[in-house]
Amino acid sequence: MKKALNLLLLLALVPSLFSLLPRLEAERPGPVVLVMDGKALEEEARSRGESFLEAFRRYQAQGVVGVSLYESTVRDWVDRGSLLLKRGLELKEEGLPARPGWFYLKGDKGLLDLLQTAYTLPTHALPGYLGFPIDPSFLPALYDPSLAQALKTAGAYLVYRPSNHPLRVLREDLIPKEADAVVFAGTEALGFPHRLEEAKALVRVPVAWIEGTPQEGFNAFQEAGVLRLFSLKPEWQLTLKPKEAADKFVLAARERGHQLLYLRPYPYPVDTALFLNRLKEELAASHIPLGVPRVRTFTPSPLRHLAWVGVLSGLSLLGLGLSAYGPLVAGLLLLFALGYGGSQGGALLAALVFPTLGFLGPRNGLWMWLRSLGYALAGVVFLSALGSTPGAVLGLTPFKGVFLTLIVPPLLVLYSFLPKDFKEALSRLFHHPLRLGEVGFGVLGLALLALALLRRGNDAPIVPDWELKLRALLQEAMVRPRFKEVFGHAVFLLALFLPWPRWVQNALLGVAAVGMASILNTFSHFHTPLPISFFRVINGAVLGLALGGIGVILGRRLLRWWWG
Repeated sequence: MKKALNLLLLLALVPSLFSLLPRLEAERPGPVVLVMDGKALEEEARSRGESFLEAFRRYQAQGVVGVSLYESTVRDWVDRGSLLLKRGLELKEEGLPARPGWFYLKGDKGLLDLLQTAYTLPTHALPGYLGFPIDPSFLPALYDPSLAQALKTAGAYLVYRPSNHPLRVLREDLIPKEADAVVFAGTEALGFPHRLEEAKALVRVPVAWIEGTPQEGFNAFQEAGVLRLFSLKPEWQLTLKPKEAADKFVLAARERGHQLLYLRPYPYPVDTALFLNRLKEELAASHIPLGVPRVRTFTPSPLRHLAWVGVLSGLSLLGLGLSAYGPLVAGLLLLFALGYGGSQGGALLAALVFPTLGFLGPRNGLWMWLRSLGYALAGVVFLSALGSTPGAVLGLTPFKGVFLTLIVPPLLVLYSFLPKDFKEALSRLFHHPLRLGEVGFGVLGLALLALALLRRGNDAPIVPDWELKLRALLQEAMVRPRFKEVFGHAVFLLALFLPWPRWVQNALLGVAAVGMASILNTFSHFHTPLPISFFRVINGAVLGLALGGIGVILGRRLLRWWWG
């Protein structure tokens, strides 16, 4: 039965691999466009006595061909001198029949005509004035069409940033015809929550998804096409040296598929120049061209459904390999994955099952490690085939169960070590006299496991400075592997090639299973291009083998010295 299931698993790999071709084609890096933040550019232009267009042309000469144009607020128009804002009481004192408590605007007649129909608010017209019952200072107030046209004439890649507001009217001219892309300002998409269909009809250019900044209602605009945007928060950028900041943008373009690199200048021009020069040099070194970004979309291959054959074969192997209640555990896993994962149930099931399979066979040294790695990589193919949808690859549909993929496989591995008569084994374990060394090993193992789980994600709370420096060093030399995988492979060798008591070896193999589970976890980040994830895993295996080999040699010498 096991041979037949392994044969089915191997056969299912072929169509599953072919089903990944559309995604691989869509994931080709570049072109990317450098986009300067419009608010930062406007502030810098004012400090230098330049116009917005002059400031843009200065950066355009340095390779930044994109610029964002924010939708203005009424206060912006007042600050620019295009409008004057007065309270109704002031006008009443001047002899005009203004309404006390209202707010009145005076200025450019064409702009006032537009604002009169821009909101669902009642208005009050006076000679030369337009009144509103609330302070309109922070209401969205369209854009400067002459500036948009001038930027487009100058060759700008124009990114428009409209604001959502419940009082605004969604009018046909809300998005400039010169816009190449739209990036919603704030944490809501235009029209959220009740007018998304109306707003969607107005957006006819691609919209950009900002990594790390979820925007309510964004998914409604997928039909227009989605681009991936990376930026650094201004306060964080100021803590980084220009070289460090540039490297983060390059990493985002190379390893996470970002196409709009959204930049802000440093306070000092010399730092901004260093930042831009480093960014362009590293993009060129990574063979990522500058240009107009294209919408990355693909149609998932129907061959992907055959990956279910491989996943169910792996699940059956798990059920047969567990000595205690194997079929029951496999059935519960299937029900849980389908119930919790929904449309991602197959991918989740692959991530939970395949890191475990290699630990179910004989402990035959390096072959056990190779078997475990092979099953994990097979699981990667099935996970990627079933989970690679356009929404997942763009990062719009996060993978369900990222945490579970790190904790369930090690628990299954430890469970697999229970004998068939597990009641007697548990009874012996309960009555086993504790030794200080065993307690120390147990505490150390739990600490390492907790550390691995707490350090998951880009914003992990426990990452020492030395590790950050090591990450940066590895990142410059290669596609940086995940440290959980490196240490998982190393612990695997230590567990197999040093003379441990059986319970210690079992515990170490449980820790090693975290490394195998991390392989599937790596590929569950679907927004990372497949080749990047592949080389990350290979580099982790090579470094882990080297580290583990050194550990085995040192461990054996230490034992010889200790025991004389």
